[in-house]
Formats: sequence, structure tokens, C-alpha cells
Amino acid sequence: MSKTPSARAPFRRALIPALLLLAGAGAATQVLAPRQVLAHGDMVPHAVDTTGLKPLGKDWEASNPYRGSDRAKEIGATGYNQNCARCHGLDAKSGGIAPDLRYLDVGADGDEWFLERIRTGAERDGKVYMPAFEGILSQEAMWAIRTYLDSVHEN
Repeated sequence: MSKTPSARAPFRRALIPALLLLAGAGAATQVLAPRQVLAHGDMVPHAVDTTGLKPLGKDWEASNPYRGSDRAKEIGATGYNQNCARCHGLDAKSGGIAPDLRYLDVGADGDEWFLERIRTGAERDGKVYMPAFEGILSQEAMWAIRTYLDSVHEN
């Protein structure tokens, strides 16, 4: 039996450090990634163009000022698809990852819960289940999304 090293030996010696380097690079990306982005996987939140909606100012409305507005519904559908559908499902039909928002209470009760959750997000045991959108989406965008959700509501 020959004790001569095979031609593959240099390749094998180089393969292990290369794999370790790749694994380390992947781990470093996870460590450095912002918490908000990690909550969405690889999705980056998108700003919502609210052109055509009445500006609401700095004070937060207690209930949806755009309820029944077709323009708000249209803007809200776009904002929802860009920022919410990945977890809550297309047309707000959840596949089980996150709550099915078609069943969100309508009116002031639903408005209060919606606004609290979209502004502050949800976290349990140190894990982000939903990122906070305050500072990312405007009040107008949030209420437009709520208007869209009202339009797909089911009992």
C-alpha cells in the first residue's frame, strides 16, 4: 500500500478553513443585523406614500380618522402588502405565522389594539414577534393600513 498523499489532500486542507470562514461570515451578519430587520427575516420595512390623505400632525388620533375613505383604503392596501403581508398573509389571511387581521375588532376597540401593536410591536421572552413601526411608518400610513384592514374584516 502506498503512503503517497493523494492529489486531493491540498484541496481537503483548504476546504475546512474556507467553510469555517463562510460560517463565521454568516454568524457575523446575524450579530450585526438590526433587531427590526431580524424580526422580518430579510425584509426591510418600506415607507408608505400617503399623498392624498389629510395630514394628522404630531398628536396621535385615538380612532381612525380615515375610516370609510377609498383613498386611505388604497394607500393602506399598498402599505399592508409592503410591510405586513409577509407575516400576516396576503389579503390579511394569515397562514398561522401571525394573527389573522381579518378578525380584528372594528371600531374604537380594534383601533386602540391596532395602534398600540403597530406602534410598539410585540416581544415575548426577549424574542421579537412583531417589530415596532413607530418612527418608520407615519401616523397617516398606520391609519391607512387600519382602513384597509377594516375593508377585509370578517366576523
